[in-house]
Amino acid sequence: MEGFVPQHLGFAHVSRDEIIQQHTRPLAQEMFSNIDSTSAILVLDGTYIYIQKSGNYTFSRRSYSLHKHRPLLKPMMIVSTTGYIITVLGPYLADAKNNDSSILNHSIQSNTEEIKRWIQEEDVFVVDRGFRDSESLLQDLGITVQMPAFLQKGQKQLNTEEANCSRLVTKVRWVVESVNGRIKTWTFLGKTLPNSQIPFICDYLRIVCSICSKYRSPVDSSAHDMDVEIACKMKALAKQSNELQEFVQENGLDKRCMKWNSLDAADECTLQFPKLTEDEIRNLTIGVYQLKTAKSYSSEHFTTDGLFEVLISDEIPDIVCAKIQSRHISAKKYLLWVKYNDVTITSWYCCCKNGARVVGMCGHIACIVWFLSYGRYHRESISGVRDWTSTVEDAAREIDFSDSDEDDGVTRDHDEEE
Repeated sequence: MEGFVPQHLGFAHVSRDEIIQQHTRPLAQEMFSNIDSTSAILVLDGTYIYIQKSGNYTFSRRSYSLHKHRPLLKPMMIVSTTGYIITVLGPYLADAKNNDSSILNHSIQSNTEEIKRWIQEEDVFVVDRGFRDSESLLQDLGITVQMPAFLQKGQKQLNTEEANCSRLVTKVRWVVESVNGRIKTWTFLGKTLPNSQIPFICDYLRIVCSICSKYRSPVDSSAHDMDVEIACKMKALAKQSNELQEFVQENGLDKRCMKWNSLDAADECTLQFPKLTEDEIRNLTIGVYQLKTAKSYSSEHFTTDGLFEVLISDEIPDIVCAKIQSRHISAKKYLLWVKYNDVTITSWYCCCKNGARVVGMCGHIACIVWFLSYGRYHRESISGVRDWTSTVEDAAREIDFSDSDEDDGVTRDHDEEE
């Protein structure tokens, strides 16, 4: 803590110029400032260190997280856009008075590690929605806040502009989540810590972060040759409207009266859907996460329950419709449309919260695109998704009572049978 940590962690150990020149992705610079900018782009997020329940009721209440439903402490990670750990703040308590906004506000107002001396006007903070109450304070300091959009009261779906801007943020913000996961690979920090270790958690955490900064490569250490091109593409798409959404709503394709015919596995060969490679699909999704979820979504296409439907209409050529089962809620299905030509996918629209965006696509649309353009030609790529339901008891499974009472060897009186 005296000789090693101060050299590899904290705002004092690294200059702004070093972060900008060596630890900032060109993609983030192009999207949120410009490639020649002298603005520092930082990504912030809180993480969790789980602890035991305390016999001290005051501490027990203040360390209990209503979000995670268990006692914990909250460190605040501040990293660069490549995942280089600049500093870690805290850990803090976990009650409502110590949410992400409160932690950041406290750090700035108390000038922790002389943070106000390090940051400058026109710097960019990339955060999630939990920092919404810090926005006014940061703007007073001249800091630009990049945050995903909120659904307003009564709003079921982000509009195209909001969904596009949110995608620009998540394209950069994911690195801090990976850093949080990397820290938990140390078994000690990934388990529930005994309360006797609480005074030392700060030291342990800072030592681990220093080791990561010194000896491990950044989370995003891939080549960034295409960063500027990808950023320009995303910025250009963010200014576009969703033409297929407008077509669906104007022509009532989302109404019950619209006739669609189910396309089962036997009829898939008749669908003239373009055949694409996974690299070509990745260019459409502008990311890999949607491709990972596509396999799991697609595996439901082969179940006997028919959770996955692909629909076509004779009246509207070159458009497929589908119902995708929500991965979280059994009672919810999402309706989506994909328009295509002989070469590629031209537009898409889904009824989910983020489905109106044109900067990439949601996982539901990626599922249809991946399956129809690639997965149905490579069935082995779907077979790797195992269904373990049959190996576990299910109380909802129907029981066959077809056997007569005499066969089971049990004598019952008339009243008991009734």
